[in-house]
Amino acid sequence: MVADPFTGLFGADPVIHGLVGGIVIAALNLLGASLIFVWRNPSERAMNGALGFAAGIMLAASFTSLIIPGVETYADGNPVPVLVGVALGALFLDRSDLLVPHAHFLLSGRRRPDAADPGTDLPVDDDRLAAVVLFVLAITLHNMPEGLAVGVGFGSGDLETAIPLMLAIGIQNVPEGFAVSLAAVNAGLNRRFYAVLAGVRSGVVEIPLAVLGAYAVQSVAALLPYAMGFAAGAMLFVISDEIIPETHASGYERVATLGTILGTIVMLYLDIALG
Repeated sequence: MVADPFTGLFGADPVIHGLVGGIVIAALNLLGASLIFVWRNPSERAMNGALGFAAGIMLAASFTSLIIPGVETYADGNPVPVLVGVALGALFLDRSDLLVPHAHFLLSGRRRPDAADPGTDLPVDDDRLAAVVLFVLAITLHNMPEGLAVGVGFGSGDLETAIPLMLAIGIQNVPEGFAVSLAAVNAGLNRRFYAVLAGVRSGVVEIPLAVLGAYAVQSVAALLPYAMGFAAGAMLFVISDEIIPETHASGYERVATLGTILGTIVMLYLDIALG
């Protein structure tokens, strides 16, 4: 349904498609980051609902656009390669937490006992500089699975799956980009320009990862089910370890849960309507 117009605009090269996908999701991240100019003081209730919506989209996309196609289409019904990828993706994010933990907790100022201490875990003497470095690294790590997922989706060559995945991740990047900018302001980075720059940077990291993901699975086709599982496992880790705990930490669990359900519905509709 949507493949022909897309290839008419951008050609048939999956790596170019990955580049386009990365630009789209990064642009929507920028849109979300720029909302700080017009919505300067959102309630915590509203933000929890928006982040719950983002979690719902990522949750559904992990299965409909990555795990299920990975097993049924690209592993000939064998679940093992995809499940190995899921485990590796989750393990990668878990081990990365030893250096750059829990982006949403870091951004909100609430810290967990297993969170790294920037004063001891980074080779930076100045505490303020260490905190800024940790902030940048945490958001970079958080956005990696999304860019990789879009690249792997386009690298598979299945535009009927990749385009809904791109749109879904782009949509969820809007509230997430806004949350990054808002957190930067609340953390004392009082120039809104710097806050938006943080949001832009968190999206820009997705572009090279989208290209890399598309190129990798095009070059080594056997990697595709593992790569799809890896991207899904990393996204599932972010949902469970960061987004859901953050949205359930301030008394608005019901709003966050309803947001998650709405996000899941939106992603399932996109997958069916566009695919």
